[in-house]
Amino acid sequence: MRMRKSVLQHVFIATLVLSNLAPIRLSAQVARSPVAPKHELVEAVVKEAYEKFKSDTNGKNADYIPYLAKVDSTLFGIAAVTTDNHVFTLGDVNYSFSIQSISKVFTLALAMEELGPDKVFEKVGSEPTGRPFNSPLAVVDMPTHTGNPLVNAGAIATTSLISGKDAEDKWNKILSFYSKAAGEKLVLIDEVYKSEAATNTGNKALSMLLAKYDRIYADPFESVDIYTKQCSVGVNAAQLARMGATLANNGVNPSTGEQVIKRDDIPHILSTMTMAGLYDGSGGWAWHVGLPAKSGVGGGIVAVVPGKGAIAVFAPPLDEAGNSVKAQEVIEYIAQKLSYNLYSPSSVGLK
Repeated sequence: MRMRKSVLQHVFIATLVLSNLAPIRLSAQVARSPVAPKHELVEAVVKEAYEKFKSDTNGKNADYIPYLAKVDSTLFGIAAVTTDNHVFTLGDVNYSFSIQSISKVFTLALAMEELGPDKVFEKVGSEPTGRPFNSPLAVVDMPTHTGNPLVNAGAIATTSLISGKDAEDKWNKILSFYSKAAGEKLVLIDEVYKSEAATNTGNKALSMLLAKYDRIYADPFESVDIYTKQCSVGVNAAQLARMGATLANNGVNPSTGEQVIKRDDIPHILSTMTMAGLYDGSGGWAWHVGLPAKSGVGGGIVAVVPGKGAIAVFAPPLDEAGNSVKAQEVIEYIAQKLSYNLYSPSSVGLK
């Protein structure tokens, strides 16, 4: 009888252990496209790209934000993260730079999480403006008066949609959401924030124009301040690539297994990135590279390859449109070598 009791106790304990382990295994499962390139090939191509473009000195740092003008222009890092959580990095991948306009993508995701995509589309829209990303004329002329969530006016309007009892609560919610997408705790680069806050009169003017057309949904200057903070969040190339891989993996962070972004929202986010992700260079990028991507004037670009992974590159010198020169070259090279272009039948295995 004692033996039977002992056996039953062991069975009970084993059952508890297994029941606790099972969800962990399930949450860590990640998907991978059946036509994704082999990991060895990805690693080799990333190395090729690094060597090919590391000596490129074209472009110049953004200088309208004093902090960015002082960043070492020789910094250069590449990170690729696959949806099954293989990570390939080269160069200055641990340097924390300001996320800048790439933040717009993830605030959009959070707004859709709270309101649903239809409501966000109704309140912000998703049309290319045909004008510079900070254009007041676009706010006046366009029927939506916001354009889309990836130009400044639309991004400020999107930020104003985030709920919270006060500005601090909204900001903490945004930062926490970014951290979940990165799989690590992210922090504000205070010096960047102070530098931008002292020079953001243009964005304040946009917020008042939005107010004129009833297209901002919280206090205008409070919304600009939160938007300024979100642009000043620090990320490194590896963290940024993981944020992109979360989008590539139907909203599941491939490192943590957490469903960060609703899978039904992913197509809306990626389509907006395609239309407006690289400022005035978005059309040329779609033509030559064919990947949804987002750049920031801090020198980062992240490109998403649905079902396969993401590539993030950091190199501060920018072209005239505000996009990192070296990052564009690297991502285009990798995309061509690995048949990542979404508009090419080869991207889904048709040779």
